Formats: sequence, C-alpha cells, structure tokens
Amino acid sequence: QVQLVESGGGLVQAGGSLRLSCAASGRTFSSYAVGWFRQAPGKEREFVAAISKSGGVAHYAGSLKGRFTISRDNAKNTVYLQMNSLKPEDAAVYYCAADTNTIPTKWPYEYDYWGQGTQVTVSS
Repeated sequence: QVQLVESGGGLVQAGGSLRLSCAASGRTFSSYAVGWFRQAPGKEREFVAAISKSGGVAHYAGSLKGRFTISRDNAKNTVYLQMNSLKPEDAAVYYCAADTNTIPTKWPYEYDYWGQGTQVTVSS
C-alpha cells in the first residue's frame, strides 16, 4: 500500500501561482504512476495531470496544458503540481492518486490510492 498526503493549497488571487505537493509513504513510490484530479462543488471529479513512474511521461488535461506542470522527485517520494496563471474556475479540491499502471491514465477508476485532498481557492 501507499499513503498519500496533499499540501500546498490555499487562497490565491487570479493570475497567481501555487505549487501542490503529494507526499507518499509506504511501498516504493517509484512503483506508482501518479495523477492529479480536482473536484469543484457540484461538479464531477476531473483529470488534471498524470506522470509516469520515472517521471519521463506526463499527460495533461487539454485546457490546462501550458499553465500546469506535473513533476516528481522519487528520492523525496513526492509529486508536485505547479499551477500558474490561476483562474477562478481552477478553484476546487485537488487530489493526488497513485496506481501501478505503466502508462499514466486520466481515468479516476484506474487509481488504487487517493489522498484526502487540498483546497485551492482563487479570488477574482
């Protein structure tokens, strides 16, 4: 098993930046692809970005590519989500998730482990 803890959320003005972290404990972190998802009130959970086990492959939701960057440091058992030029519509609870698939996927049901989420609020 792996346990995931997100951090780095908070309140930011539109146009600002935040960096979220997803810290893992448990089994070897490099055995897992990791994804970021978000869920706003009244909306379904949506894919944000995902990264392969080694960090060599990353996928993004089309609308977010260019503003968000996912990366990982396996030595620190941590995956990051750098979010720039934030917009009010980016406000949501952000979750990280881990799965053992080789190719990072955008489908939530593929992920076996989830963190508790971190709140991101963007003021206009």
